[in-house]
Amino acid sequence: MDKELLRIVIIATGLIIIMGMLTWSYLRNKKSQADLEADDDAKFGRYHNNLSTTDDIDIDNEPEPVDHHYFDQEDAVYEPDEDDVEPPPREAVPAIIQFRLIAKTDEGFNGIDLVNAFGIVGLEYGSLKIYERLDANRLVDFGVACMVEPGTFPDSDLDTFYCPGLVFFMQPGALDDAQAVFDDYIETIELLAIELDGIILDHHRQELTDAAILGLRQCL
Repeated sequence: MDKELLRIVIIATGLIIIMGMLTWSYLRNKKSQADLEADDDAKFGRYHNNLSTTDDIDIDNEPEPVDHHYFDQEDAVYEPDEDDVEPPPREAVPAIIQFRLIAKTDEGFNGIDLVNAFGIVGLEYGSLKIYERLDANRLVDFGVACMVEPGTFPDSDLDTFYCPGLVFFMQPGALDDAQAVFDDYIETIELLAIELDGIILDHHRQELTDAAILGLRQCL
């Protein structure tokens, strides 16, 4: 065989071997990364183990304007008609169920009032500086953050702190009994709405109705 042709064949063979080694190394690293992510998902079963901040919560940069004329209707109690309590078509379970409690007053909820109300419903101040519902094993069932950035509550000077609204959030997929936690979730928000004088908005930022509650509960 001609020496020049033999040299070309050797070079081409070497390139093929090198490309094969690079491809194998890439696929092996990709598989290792996927295995690592799977291990992480298995380790972290509750939101407080995989959230170091409130970045995954839908928190506003600025408070939403509230139409307080909406609440000037002699504080009528909502009484749903029969059609209102008929649940909507079954929908997929949201990864995070978020409700909001909006203050009816311009100044918002005061820090001291918030702490007192959270104590009444048994919420605890957590390491992320938000309030949490803890189960018997001290794992978080759901959390409560301030509606505006950074979403946290102070641990001092509460008399000068005001919050225009609260964000409640739970992760159904991380819970053993999502329906039971959801029932507690709804009851807690409704009690706080009474204590703090606020209006509840659902995960679509619409006024919460019995139909919306049933629709979410049936998909858990």
